[in-house]
Amino acid sequence: MVLMTALLLASCGGKAEGAEGDQSQRMRFVTIGTGGLTGVYYPAGGAISRTVNKKQSEYNLKATVEFTGGSVFNINAVMSGDLEFGIAQSDRQFQAMEGMAEWEGNPQDKLRAVCALHPESVTLIAAADAGIDSIEDLKGKRVNIGDPGSGNRGNAIDALSNAGLDWESDIQAEQVKAVESAKLLQDGRIDAYFYTVGHPNGSVKEATAGKRKVKIVPITDVDELIRTYPFYAKSVIPASLYPTAENDGDVVTYGVKATLVTSADVPEDIVYTITKEVFENLEDFKGLHPSFAVLTKENMLEGNSAPYHAGAMKYFKEAGLISE
Repeated sequence: MVLMTALLLASCGGKAEGAEGDQSQRMRFVTIGTGGLTGVYYPAGGAISRTVNKKQSEYNLKATVEFTGGSVFNINAVMSGDLEFGIAQSDRQFQAMEGMAEWEGNPQDKLRAVCALHPESVTLIAAADAGIDSIEDLKGKRVNIGDPGSGNRGNAIDALSNAGLDWESDIQAEQVKAVESAKLLQDGRIDAYFYTVGHPNGSVKEATAGKRKVKIVPITDVDELIRTYPFYAKSVIPASLYPTAENDGDVVTYGVKATLVTSADVPEDIVYTITKEVFENLEDFKGLHPSFAVLTKENMLEGNSAPYHAGAMKYFKEAGLISE
């Protein structure tokens, strides 16, 4: 009886220990909020998830991607815990941290930066027959500025204001998703539209390849705008990316950066793992989309307004990218 009791207790103890071990080895899942299917956010999220998932058995971590409404949605979903990570424009990251725009009076104190990704240019697409050669020529025209709450809309309004135009009175503003703009332009329902996006972009290719001839309009004289909003920077859209557009050369404009954000509540080891895998496989990562070609470990630390997550900071210090 004593022997049987001892064996039974040992067996129970073994099961408890095994269950605890299984718990520690259980696969964990994180979701990355991206954007529309034709933009760069979705493939960017896919690139991050593929990079991490190559070692999912080592880390017991699997990343999945969700297409969403973009920057504002992603930040709010990360803050509410519905997403672990999200891709957001650098200006939206700044506004959320400072309690501005959609977060007026409600700064998102738990928002954390992971890294910056590709540059995103404020792109002005116009029909060649609309007589639009500069942003000032938009006066009186039918222009899509983007749907309410989108980063695209905020950038468009900034660009118009910088050019002395009031979006509510000086243009006939449409307010639909930027990805719908190419069809609207080709159907003759708008004359031009703004799209803040990384290049090359499928929707812009669609617009420039249609029957109605299209041009990408330069946006110049932005020095004061950049001084006012330091998350902006000048950028260039190579004409070679859109050979069917009515442009003779590269197009100068300005833009923001796509950034990867998370919450202070996401475990440190998860953020560390994702940061490490992206940075240590950067050359492979850059090959996953043309927009990533300009990435360096150094410029991926630019454009972030929120404090770095402890997991990201741990990797940056280990890699010597940020000093102690």
